Amino acid sequence: MNNGFITAGSLVIRQLVNTAQAHPKRLAAALAVMLMTGGGAAFAVAELGPNPSDMPVQTVEYPVESLASDISIADLVDGPGFSLYRTDEVRSNDTPESLLRRLGVADPAAAAFIRSDAKARSAIIGKAGRQITAETTQSHELTTLTVRWAGDSSDVFQRFSIRKADGKFDTLTEFLPLTHGTRLSGGIIRSSLYAATDAASLPDNVSNQMVEVFADKIDFRRALRAGDRFSLVYETLEADGEVLGTGRLLSAEFRNNGKTHEALWFQDSPKDKGAYYNFAGESGERSYISSPVKYTRVSSAFAMRVHPIHKTWSAHKGTDLAAPQGTPVRTVGDGLVTFAGVQNGYGNVIYIDHGNKHETVYAHLSRIAVKQGARVSKGDEIGAVGQTGWATGPHLHFEFRVAGEQRDPLAMVAESETSKPISRQARAKFDNLANSMRLALNDQMLMLETSSTNQ
Repeated sequence: MNNGFITAGSLVIRQLVNTAQAHPKRLAAALAVMLMTGGGAAFAVAELGPNPSDMPVQTVEYPVESLASDISIADLVDGPGFSLYRTDEVRSNDTPESLLRRLGVADPAAAAFIRSDAKARSAIIGKAGRQITAETTQSHELTTLTVRWAGDSSDVFQRFSIRKADGKFDTLTEFLPLTHGTRLSGGIIRSSLYAATDAASLPDNVSNQMVEVFADKIDFRRALRAGDRFSLVYETLEADGEVLGTGRLLSAEFRNNGKTHEALWFQDSPKDKGAYYNFAGESGERSYISSPVKYTRVSSAFAMRVHPIHKTWSAHKGTDLAAPQGTPVRTVGDGLVTFAGVQNGYGNVIYIDHGNKHETVYAHLSRIAVKQGARVSKGDEIGAVGQTGWATGPHLHFEFRVAGEQRDPLAMVAESETSKPISRQARAKFDNLANSMRLALNDQMLMLETSSTNQ
């Protein structure tokens, strides 16, 4: 009987296999119907098996040697314990108590020391943005407090430490070399450029460099489209493994309205000035940046006008760029400061000689940040917007002179010649750098496209 049952079962199974091979679609449909309507049948099949609760249970024990067989439980409990670490940033409104509380420190003596020690107060209190790390015992008493910040140069950082030994606090100040690293980032334009850079956690310094590099190719005010995207590599300045700041934009790719723009920073040797190029080695940098100030509007162009003070009809020999009081003013090009001081209607004014009989003038400044005789580089901050001299409101009066004759400043800046292409001697070095950067940027673009498709 059992043999007959097995034979019949084998025949049924063989028939099912033949049917499945001959009519796979019908079988899939039948299974789908069973899954949608046969919940009770599935339950019934499950009930044919044994109930796990009725099955016998057997416990098996094996001795296992401890990995810490030479350490007793008492030693673990009564031992030195462990340390806790937490890192944060100093806030402008921090008190010693609020800062330590945020760092998980419960140590009134530490707060009292910070408040009473002049070096500790100078390094920590009111120094917003500085990175600070606390090491505590398991009972949250302070062991070490370390704050780091960048020094006067891009090569050094300062580390200030408060340490506890034998129940007393002391301080240590160190000047150490910064580590230069790189970061890869990117974003997609959905509403605005800065919304995209914020979403990508891109530092403002890097965002502004990207805008400056592509300013003569992309109109960031009017030409951006939803779906435009960018990828870039930038330099980081790191101390003890923590990023303290950012340096130069090293490479970038921006796809705007179906067109791709590239930029690669290349410096053949420390003696060379360096410049931005596309990946083919063609210069992408002009002699002058697009504007000396991030202005809201041109309040008075290079043209005839009624003078706002004298009420006379005369030619305006420069361009007035309206901006809030104190807005930083940058030199548009490399040059030598030939005058920095007060001059008649210009008020606080700076003159810069750029060579080739080119000279720029920056007037009505609220402050002057350079001295006569100083060498400045393109983009350096030289002062701030004000309304000194003959001015009815805060703005920058900007002039561009060629052999002493005033020209339209914004036109001269826009038409400035580009830098020279890569030299033959540096070509191999440039190509190696360009290839590695291109691969990194392409990978980032691919990630952006994938994430955009999945959304």
